[in-house]
Amino acid sequence: MSLFSSVELEKKPCPNGCSVNDEQLFVGRDRLHGLPGEFRVVKCCNCDLIRTNPRPTPETIGFYYPDDYGPYLGTRIKHEPESKQSLSKQLFRKAYKNIFRFNTNVIPPLPSGRMLEIGCASGSFLAVMAEKGWSVQGIELSAKAAESARSAGFSVTTGPIESAPSPSTSVDLVVGWMVLEHLHDPVYSLAKLAEWTRPDGWLVVSVPNVASADFRIFREAGYALHLPAHLYHYTPESLSKILAESGWRVEKIFHQRTLSNYFASFGNKLEDTGAPSWLVGLFKPSPRKMLILNIVFYPLAWLLSFSGQTGRMTVWASKIDKEQSADG
Repeated sequence: MSLFSSVELEKKPCPNGCSVNDEQLFVGRDRLHGLPGEFRVVKCCNCDLIRTNPRPTPETIGFYYPDDYGPYLGTRIKHEPESKQSLSKQLFRKAYKNIFRFNTNVIPPLPSGRMLEIGCASGSFLAVMAEKGWSVQGIELSAKAAESARSAGFSVTTGPIESAPSPSTSVDLVVGWMVLEHLHDPVYSLAKLAEWTRPDGWLVVSVPNVASADFRIFREAGYALHLPAHLYHYTPESLSKILAESGWRVEKIFHQRTLSNYFASFGNKLEDTGAPSWLVGLFKPSPRKMLILNIVFYPLAWLLSFSGQTGRMTVWASKIDKEQSADG
C-alpha cells in the first residue's frame, strides 16, 4: 500500500461562516515534489476567500511535507552569529540590506522582548532575533525541523498550533513567515495567538498575494498555489477579514519587492508546454538562483510593489481591544 492511499480528504465550509456558495476556479496538483493527487481551488462567492477544497486532513497532510521540504532545509542555522563576523562582512551585509529592502521579514521597530514564531522550521529566524536580544520560542509541525531548531538551543514545541500549550508568559511579538496559508483552521489558530499576546503586542505574517497578476496569468501553474499544502490563498482584503474575525486589526501591509513567484510560475508554465528541461531548469527555484534574479530585477519589483502586484505581502497587525470593540 502506498503512502498516498492513506491520505484522506475533507470538505470544509468557508471559515468566515458564509453559506455554502463556492465557485470552482481550477484544479491543480503538487508541483513542488510531484506527489500524486488533484485538488480543487474554489472561491467563496459571499466573501471572496479562495481556498483548497476538498483538502487533506490535518492527520494525513504530512504526506505532502517530506523531510526535504524546502522551508525545512532553507531555515537550517548555518551562519555564524553577526557579533562574531568580521567587520568587513558585517559592513557588507549592512550595505546589502540597506540597498535591497525586499520587505520579507520586516517587523515593527520594537524593543527586544518575548517573541513566538509559528512555523519556525529549522530555526534560522529564531537565531536572528535571539542575536538581537529577544527571548524566542517556536512552534513547528515537523518533528525533524523542530529538533534541528532545538539542537541549536531554542525552545520549540512540535505539533500544530491548535494543540500547542500556552507560553508561560505572554509574548510581545508573534511572527509567521509563509505560514497562515497552511493552517487548517486559521480563525481559531489566530484567536489563540491573540490570547497569548500582550494587549500592546503585534502579529507579523507574510503570505502569497493572489490579488496579484501572477495568480491571474498562471492560474493552476502558479508557484504560490503550492497545492495542497497551501489551504488558503489570500488577498489583502480576505486576509484582513480573517484577522479581524480572530481579534487582530491590520495596521500596515508591505508588498514584498521580490518577483520569485513570477519566475517560478513561468518555469511551471514552460514545463506544461513541453519546453526543454534545461530551459525549465533555469526557472526552478533555488535560494541562490532566486536571490540573483531578485537582485537583477529589483527595480521592477520596487515599482510593482506600489500597486501590490509582486505576489507576496508582509502584514503587521495589532490586537483588537475587546472592550472598545464591544462599545463600538
